[in-house]
Amino acid sequence: MSTTLQPAGRTGDDPRPAGRAAGAPDDHSTPRRRRKLLGANPLGILFAAPYLIFVLVIFAWPIVFAVWMSFQDYFFAAPGAVVDRPFVGFDNYVAVLTDPAVWQSFGNVGIFLVINVPLTVVLSIVLASALDRVVHARTFFRVSYYVPYVSASVAVVAVWLFLFSSGGLVNNILGPLAPDPSWLVNSSLAMPTIALFVTWKGLGFYILLYLAALQNVPKELYESAAMDGGGRIRQFFSVTVPGVRSATFLVLLLATITGANLFTEPYLLTGGGGPNGASTSPVLLMYQKGIEQGNPDVASAIGVILILLVLLIAWVQRKLVGSDES
Repeated sequence: MSTTLQPAGRTGDDPRPAGRAAGAPDDHSTPRRRRKLLGANPLGILFAAPYLIFVLVIFAWPIVFAVWMSFQDYFFAAPGAVVDRPFVGFDNYVAVLTDPAVWQSFGNVGIFLVINVPLTVVLSIVLASALDRVVHARTFFRVSYYVPYVSASVAVVAVWLFLFSSGGLVNNILGPLAPDPSWLVNSSLAMPTIALFVTWKGLGFYILLYLAALQNVPKELYESAAMDGGGRIRQFFSVTVPGVRSATFLVLLLATITGANLFTEPYLLTGGGGPNGASTSPVLLMYQKGIEQGNPDVASAIGVILILLVLLIAWVQRKLVGSDES
């Protein structure tokens, strides 16, 4: 009679390798937990880590500090000086919400968004669709639209000041129809003029976004629409517009953020928010109150309110427009 010897610590019915205790975890459990924690591609997280750290240091930390500062009686002090900055609760927010200049600045940026955002979306998608069909000199047209976006703001502002000054080219063309006072010193026309300037300057960037999105729209859809008797206009509304919905949401979001961060253009075009605050934006007002007047706590409260409004607008846009992930 023969006897089969088995290694110690293992029974005939136990399928586990020899030497493993009965309660030992599976060798594959640790990698499985790691994949669950890091995702399917942990190498991607490794490459994205420097940018995530950059975002946390450059953006997230200042926002957290601004929120904290908005609840303090905060003021600038000499380096190394020990000063008392007491907690004041919502006093800074009350001061902000009862300040007519703050309401005027938010109204100004509202006017800007009403003009800039629709113009940006309509012009960029129409011009991108036209450029997508251009066969000859396509690169020339793309570069021509993109040049204002990459040009220095100071140089471009100088051109617009020449065009829209009281004795500028636009008024000379309009003749007796020219507004008086002129565009940038007119309380009713200053912010619309700035909105037109920002629309023109940033149009090339948004055109490139739409051009990239148009490459993902199947050409067969245009052929099917043409076979059904659809002309260019019908193809545009039935194929192009739905096909670039995700890009439209991105353009809406970026244009809204641009309007919320409006600073350079009114500062350079109207000398810091004139006339009579008609072109003052919330960010420009934050600069005036925080840096020029030495009230960073009030400026921080304005910034927190502005961030909340931008998030609310982005959420509404997401609900109304949505994004076609497919």
